[in-house]
Amino acid sequence: MKAKEKAEIICRRLSEKYPEALCSLEYDKPYELLIATRLSAQCTDARVNIVTRELFGKYPDLQSFADADITELENAVKPCGFYKLKAKSIKEMSALILSEFNGEVPDNMEDLLSLPGVGRKTANLILGDIYGKPAVVTDTHCIRITGRLGLTKNTEPYKVEKDLRKIVPDEEGSDLCHRLVLFGREICKARKPLCGECSLSDICPYPEKNKSGGKTK
Repeated sequence: MKAKEKAEIICRRLSEKYPEALCSLEYDKPYELLIATRLSAQCTDARVNIVTRELFGKYPDLQSFADADITELENAVKPCGFYKLKAKSIKEMSALILSEFNGEVPDNMEDLLSLPGVGRKTANLILGDIYGKPAVVTDTHCIRITGRLGLTKNTEPYKVEKDLRKIVPDEEGSDLCHRLVLFGREICKARKPLCGECSLSDICPYPEKNKSGGKTK
């Protein structure tokens, strides 16, 4: 089976299993997703959502983030870890969006990558979820699962992204990545994948390595 054909089957089956391909980070405004994603580095989405509920109330717009006292902002995001770096980049990116992009989150990769603390993963999330553009978000779930499925032999995020862009339909990329997160949490887990309960096991080489089959008792 060719990789492109396999990718199309995976997209179809996962869309049947997870019809709503939604980002697990909570937000109402584009810049809020940008900030939430920055906070999610080395932190769970669940914890980020707890923090941002209060954070977005305390700082209701980009200007308030740009004008924030850095120590107060650090304390507000501290539960997410690496709080000094995260607070600094949030304050700086807010100021830059206001000064260089008229208060609008950029809609292209080049400008998004010019923002402090924003890498390709974050940029792709914004492009896909906010602007509906072709995007591949190569988070840990995506890298792990697409590797197990044989869609890529790479583990470096950008290389995985390039591999997937060649075989995943543009209109499916963003939704597929959200579904892979859900699939990774429920079935294709990092340590003990439940291969015996997997709807993709017939097209996946990984069960051969996972001899237990991952069946639950």
